[in-house]
Amino acid sequence: MNKIFDTFINAFKIPELRKKILYTALILIIFRVFAHLPIPGVDTIALKQLFASNQLLGLLDIFSGGTLANFSVMALGLNPYINASIILQLLTMVFPKMEALQKEGEYGRMKINQYTRFLTVPLATFQAVGMYAILKSQNIIGNLTPLTLIALILTMVTGCLLLMWFGELITENGIGNGISLLIFVGIVGRLPVLVGQTLSVLTEEKIINMLIFMAVGLIVVAAIVVVNEGTRQITVYYAKRIRGNRLYGGQTTHIPLKVNQAGVIPIIFAVSLILLPSMLGRYLEQVPNAQIATAARFFVQTFDPGGLVYNITYFILVIGFTYFYTAVSFNPTKIADEMRKYGGFIPGVRPGNPTANYLNYILTRITLAGAIFLGVIAVLPSLASSMTNIASLTIGGTGILIVVSVVLETTKVLESQIVMRRYDKFLE
Repeated sequence: MNKIFDTFINAFKIPELRKKILYTALILIIFRVFAHLPIPGVDTIALKQLFASNQLLGLLDIFSGGTLANFSVMALGLNPYINASIILQLLTMVFPKMEALQKEGEYGRMKINQYTRFLTVPLATFQAVGMYAILKSQNIIGNLTPLTLIALILTMVTGCLLLMWFGELITENGIGNGISLLIFVGIVGRLPVLVGQTLSVLTEEKIINMLIFMAVGLIVVAAIVVVNEGTRQITVYYAKRIRGNRLYGGQTTHIPLKVNQAGVIPIIFAVSLILLPSMLGRYLEQVPNAQIATAARFFVQTFDPGGLVYNITYFILVIGFTYFYTAVSFNPTKIADEMRKYGGFIPGVRPGNPTANYLNYILTRITLAGAIFLGVIAVLPSLASSMTNIASLTIGGTGILIVVSVVLETTKVLESQIVMRRYDKFLE
């Protein structure tokens, strides 16, 4: 903890980093202001009671940063954008043209981001209509005229796009991953509410269960830190080369392969995807067709947070997205080519394809350990909630998992920025 505070203090002493930190803080403050601007025509008191009694809606509210329970202009949160990102990333693995575009460097990244923004609009529209149908079925929002309904949907979609823009601004001009930081701030803003809900239902028996859960929670947080910091060091030697009158190479370095290469992204992706069946089911429950309504109720019951199918699916999704995001963010072939270009080699491994295969072999196995750990940590709060009969632990546990991961990632970004600035100053 002291290391985290020291990192932020040291970063604040550097003018350029201080500017980025203040810029990030300003965007986050603006986000929290918008999170408390409600859309008129909604019974917010009844809405908060509904969210307090429903785990699914509570999870949605956590990942929207509390904007959903307030039914603010940003009620949709970042779920449509995250789902659009998942779809585009999957398309790059299916369509060769998309894969080629992804390999085109900065230009390819910009085009894929643009496609993601375009896809976010229809997804946000669909989710806005679904949310209206759910609230209408609970008598929280009344019948609206077509014009008023269109205005409501446009407001929610615009709020989602504005929030997406805030995330991109932080990523480009601030510190850390903007989307992760927005979710982090939203969760931190909602944690006091969750604590209050938990304390309000505590009995003497549940207090003991709560203390046990808190002790286990501290152990889990420590385990998250250890796994996030865990790396496998691959030794690389660089051969000596003579260019002109100078001798290059001859040094030894390491490639750090992280146990959890994907960070918090698999959890965010998995939660966004696991909530879709229940959301779709609650929307289709209201249709006149009896067969569709029955199937929708089946999905709602099957994928209820805390249920066996929900947790198994959640666990599998976390493992799958951990491997998926690791494959996207780490390219062994590119690293092997760079090593061969500059005369580097791993002892006992030939340069080129054998080196890429070796790195992939090591990464696949350490990622399995990280993915299983991340999956267990993701479903652990739900299991604890079932054993202690405290429903809010499911929501709070998932939130704490993301908070810890985002703090660690942001701290690492600041540390790398500090080292780079000091190195640049040394060169001057």
